[in-house]
Amino acid sequence: MPDIEVTSRSEEGYAVTGVVDDWELTTDATGETGPTPNQVLAADYAACFVPALRVAADRLGHDDVGAIEVDVGVDLDEDDDLEGVSFDIGVEAALGDDVEAVIDQAEDICHVHSALRSELHADITVDDGRDL
Repeated sequence: MPDIEVTSRSEEGYAVTGVVDDWELTTDATGETGPTPNQVLAADYAACFVPALRVAADRLGHDDVGAIEVDVGVDLDEDDDLEGVSFDIGVEAALGDDVEAVIDQAEDICHVHSALRSELHADITVDDGRDL
C-alpha cells in the first residue's frame, strides 16, 4: 500500500478535484474554476520550503525566526511547462551569516525541492530581519 493516496476525478472539461484524506483541491488547466496545476505546484513548493527553512534555522540555533513570506516566480515555456522557479523570501528574524547554510539545509529537507529536476530548483533570495 502506498504512503500517500490521492483520488482525482474530472467530470468534464479541464477541472480536476483531488481528494487526500478529508481534503479536496480543485485545479483547472484553464484557470477558470480553480488554480492551474502549475500554480498549485508553485504554491506547494513554497508550502514545503517554509517549514523546511524553519527546521534548518532551528538546527543552526535560530529558535524563532518569526514570520516568513515567500513570493514565488515561475517561468513557463511555450508549452506551459515549468522552465524556472524563483523564491524571494522575507524572514522576520535576522539570520546573519547563517543565511546560506539555512538555505542549503532547507533544500535538503524540502521534499518538493528533492522531487523537482535540478534545473527547476528554486533560485532563492532571502531578505532577513524584515518587518512582515
